[in-house]
Amino acid sequence: MPTDACQYFYECNSCGNTIKPRAGDCCVFCSYGDVPCPPVQSSENGVDCCANRT
Repeated sequence: MPTDACQYFYECNSCGNTIKPRAGDCCVFCSYGDVPCPPVQSSENGVDCCANRT
């Protein structure tokens, strides 16, 4: 898991499918992980690393 950036796409090593975040999440780790990604965990004032993504 990257510690300084969000990962928008992830390709599964087992099945080869590419997944992307659920609507409203900044990255696949926030959507499918047990905890939010490190940039979101360490962000100030609750602003995530991809807040400006369009």
